[in-house]
Amino acid sequence: MAESLKSPTLGVRGGLEMRGCSVVGMAKRSGSLFGMTSLKSKGMVILAGNSHPELVTYVCRHLDAQPGKCLVYFRTSRETMVELRETVRDVYILQSGTKDVNNDIMELLILAYSAKSACALDNLRASPFLIKYIETYVLDYRNAVIVARNPSIVPRATSYAERLRLPLVVIHGEDRDDSEHNDGRNSPPLESLPTERRVIAHVGLELLPMMVSKAKPPPTLVGDVNGRIAIIVDDIIDDVAQFVKVADLLHERGAYKVFVFATHGLLSADAPQQLEESHIDEVVVTNTVPHEVQKMQCHKIRTVDISVLLAEAIRRIHNDESMSYLFTNVPKDD
Repeated sequence: MAESLKSPTLGVRGGLEMRGCSVVGMAKRSGSLFGMTSLKSKGMVILAGNSHPELVTYVCRHLDAQPGKCLVYFRTSRETMVELRETVRDVYILQSGTKDVNNDIMELLILAYSAKSACALDNLRASPFLIKYIETYVLDYRNAVIVARNPSIVPRATSYAERLRLPLVVIHGEDRDDSEHNDGRNSPPLESLPTERRVIAHVGLELLPMMVSKAKPPPTLVGDVNGRIAIIVDDIIDDVAQFVKVADLLHERGAYKVFVFATHGLLSADAPQQLEESHIDEVVVTNTVPHEVQKMQCHKIRTVDISVLLAEAIRRIHNDESMSYLFTNVPKDD
């Protein structure tokens, strides 16, 4: 079956023969071949690109598979082209999101379209790997507390706390920027406001509910961290400013060590430098996103390999085995 897709920004071509597909995600920037590994006996194909080639290598090694034939490149018109150069059956796409996220997403979509894939791989969780790291490498972790840096992260933090049997600490509120403090100045100036608004300001009617300023409450720590290890958990760590502020607050309240655990470590801009100069003792992330450069800039960053999880998920799906085993230690709400 030949398929083609034409638009101002993307294109696809290639001969395809499919039975059923599953997606995991990955793609390339220029005209060299990127991996499409296949298990000869089963006809399984793994599409993979250059957003994170090291992770692809690990996954293929676990599957004992070799690269196949696929090409992704930019035409002179900046169209993204995908060519599948062999017959494919069961398809798995490995894709990470890097700093070049626009191209990563576009290439993933075109790869999925070109493979005629409509179902995604089950939403895997890396939390068991991170919890194992805590139990193995965080000394005296029984004296630790799990920290949710804002209420929205409480469900994820709770799953860590329950599985590690540790108390949970929640931080409410956030620091206000200097520009948010009421210094008595108005924009526009009070004299330029309409008469009725000036009357409201002078008479004191600003106390009415609709006139009350939306002030952010200061950070409040709910729980005790004095003399304990604080473990901040999240799914993504990119802009580290909030993590640094939380670490400062925890340090002020008596925490003698501060760890940050996150599934995806983007760590863009000057994040490594901020971490290096902060009260954070260690940042632990998985290898879903490449961050070798950031590790050279900050000695506090540690990496947990989850390629075996992806490889096992692909193997089980391809062999029609149950996926429930991979979620044995993952709560339903996680």
